Amino acid sequence: MGKTVILEHPLIQHKISLLRDERTGTRDFRILVEEIAMLMGFEALRDLPTELVEVKTPITTAMVPMLSGKKLAVVPILRAGLGMVDGILKLVPSAKVGHIGLYRDEVTHEPHEYYCKLPGGIEDRLVILCDPMLATGGSAVQAVDFIKEKGCNNIKFMCIIAAPEGLKALRAAHPDIDIYCGCLDSHLNEDAYIVPGLGDAGDRIFGTK
Repeated sequence: MGKTVILEHPLIQHKISLLRDERTGTRDFRILVEEIAMLMGFEALRDLPTELVEVKTPITTAMVPMLSGKKLAVVPILRAGLGMVDGILKLVPSAKVGHIGLYRDEVTHEPHEYYCKLPGGIEDRLVILCDPMLATGGSAVQAVDFIKEKGCNNIKFMCIIAAPEGLKALRAAHPDIDIYCGCLDSHLNEDAYIVPGLGDAGDRIFGTK
């Protein structure tokens, strides 16, 4: 059974509050998303395996821990998930990056795939799947489906803000994955937007509205 972690660190909460503010412009919004992703990644990656490696310090030679292998992939759900990638890569620059493209039907709110490209050897990797918003959960569920169809079952999902409906749907569909969430909001409105939320994350990251 996977775990669900709501990250209540004051720095994360403060930066999420700045994201919510409608006065926060594109440049600052983009920087904040990257910073939040890096802070969340610090927690989500705390169980990465390490091995002892011999290193010569200015004083002596010592066996010290370093990451064991480099089998990590970061997979954003396009397009808003792109805003979180650099924050995670700053922690693990050697990680491979895949992309899953989904769009939401404005009437049914159902996700539809338009692109899926994952790194080679995905079945042997830990995948960090990221999307700033977990609203209905449809896109996240389908993205995890895609990754599992490629033979990978070691998946962690990261979002900045989640609605209870989306969290419940993702957990029900994929009880085995770990979910990391910056803040759990109140509910979805009739347009399937998270309340209080922050609006459309993709539009605010890329300045398209």
